Amino acid sequence: MDHAGCAAAITAGGQSRRYGSDKALARFEGQTLLERVALSLAWASPRLLVAPPGRYRLAGWQATGDLRPGQGPLAGLEAALSAAPDGWLAFAAVDLPHLTPGYWRTLTEQRQPGALAVCGQDEAGRSQPLAALYHTSALPVVRRLLDAEERRMSALLEQLPTIQLPWATLAFCGPQLYRNANRPEDLLG
Repeated sequence: MDHAGCAAAITAGGQSRRYGSDKALARFEGQTLLERVALSLAWASPRLLVAPPGRYRLAGWQATGDLRPGQGPLAGLEAALSAAPDGWLAFAAVDLPHLTPGYWRTLTEQRQPGALAVCGQDEAGRSQPLAALYHTSALPVVRRLLDAEERRMSALLEQLPTIQLPWATLAFCGPQLYRNANRPEDLLG
């Protein structure tokens, strides 16, 4: 796999209110959600875990706290981009247990000069910014949005030169690829 120059980060700083317990530690097919997402990103270096200090331990992953706790995944991306070396960062939400190394390989193969994000789309054509690549050069845009109290990840994609991969390019990963776990029953089917 050609993942040269790509760091990784998992954002796991949410409250898990809808889940009812800490979803990063929820078990799915014999592993926690955190472990599953981490395995999909094991190829990257360095590997960052964005979460409240001391909440999780994951071998081979460097913990880094949110710079703006409680401000959602865009703030998690800010923390990750701030801690990552210059270059590309694979950014994933902890509640996406169906991500695979093959998915990330496909995204990394699409990186191009001038682009600051590479993002897949689901079957309905919706961008999936919580399983995407971001270049560290996007950090000023992330900060500007957060300073303006804009927390939507989609707002970030609207402001960045983004390569969008249609579902047909990613369908080999299976129909569950972007199915996230907001509630325990989301892991049942």
